[in-house]
Amino acid sequence: MKDHEQLPITPIKSGSGVWLEDFEGNRYIDAISSWWVNIFGHSNPRINDALKQQLDTLEHVILAGFTHETVIELSERLVKLTPNTLKRCFYADNGSSAVEVALKMSFHYWYNTGKRNKKRFISLTNSYHGETLGALSVGQVELYKDTYGPLMLDVIAVKSPDCYHREQGESCHDYSIRLFAEMEAALEQYADECCAVIIEPLIQCAGDMRMYDPIYLTMLREACDRHNVHLIADEVAVGFGRTGSLFACEQANISPDFMCLSKGLTGGYLPLSVAMTTDEIYDAFYDDYQNLTAFMHSHSYTGNALGCRAALATLDIFASDNVIDENKKKSVFMRQAVAELEDHPHVAEIRQHGMVLAIEMVKNKQTREAYDWKERRGLAVYQHGLKNSVLLRPLGNVVYFIPPYVINDDEIKLMARAAIEGIHKATSD
Repeated sequence: MKDHEQLPITPIKSGSGVWLEDFEGNRYIDAISSWWVNIFGHSNPRINDALKQQLDTLEHVILAGFTHETVIELSERLVKLTPNTLKRCFYADNGSSAVEVALKMSFHYWYNTGKRNKKRFISLTNSYHGETLGALSVGQVELYKDTYGPLMLDVIAVKSPDCYHREQGESCHDYSIRLFAEMEAALEQYADECCAVIIEPLIQCAGDMRMYDPIYLTMLREACDRHNVHLIADEVAVGFGRTGSLFACEQANISPDFMCLSKGLTGGYLPLSVAMTTDEIYDAFYDDYQNLTAFMHSHSYTGNALGCRAALATLDIFASDNVIDENKKKSVFMRQAVAELEDHPHVAEIRQHGMVLAIEMVKNKQTREAYDWKERRGLAVYQHGLKNSVLLRPLGNVVYFIPPYVINDDEIKLMARAAIEGIHKATSD
């Protein structure tokens, strides 16, 4: 917060499409979709109209002993759209909360089925799953969790298949296979005491947008089945078209035991999340009251009618527009727009999965020696972007694009030019 003594907070007056406008008339392309939530633009008229209609009908009702039309319709549609074993929806307010639901439900399933030694979780190094205590525990980015170490669960960390670290000439596919040996070893050692493996499919977003190959997910699904351990897919950041398919798990043709969704679920309009799971897991809680096997977890705004209506309007756009195919064209254009950085002496890598593109700045391209984080090179890119009508928010030394899908070619060019010039400026000394 002290930064804002020299770097004033920007108050935003309005938004339209990819653009945000402040009270002085300055406009900014929202190149990061306001923390990765907005997928169809600000003030989208179709989502606006749906919410206006919902406001005249029902804003919210308790989802315990009661229900409503929008949450039923949303649940039915999510079941049809997600991998085929996911049949049940448990609603919460945000991505971290959905992860908490999945963690607790996985543990509770094993508890109810008599495997009470299963109390631990496996996650990948460099992973991020949220800020609530359970979600923070299974994340492995030290910046977010070190202070709270005494409060954390005892989690097993396995080396990430992050392809940035592959050997020269080694494909991401082969590196991901090679790194899976470490996950296999962990499952062999800890399966009897492990509830689930939790992963971010394809992209570790808060972990510097590091990426890996879908083959890792394919191998992980098979191994979890073989070792009798649940697989939790945290698609909070990567779901709803970000990686080039509606859900990242589709690229590995797998169905997890739990899938956590939020962010793009409502098009960036309202807080809503869902932890989806299987009939098998649901059935472990379906019991007579006196047996006390129920899943005890609740949120005041669970299944909020307005949030569900925004989500339904978002799914309507996916259903009526050729979103995924159009995104594939835009993702190619995004890569072309920054191609000149491939030979930049301080750019180690440009990596991309679908509509997520990341550019890693380094001190030395050949050795990949990183800049000292205290130099805050990314902040220089951020400031340059603001001066040139683009909201960029680098993760340390990683500049990335996650724009709303309504961005056009001219806006991509402007976004890319601001990033290129910002990177030149930030690495010039």
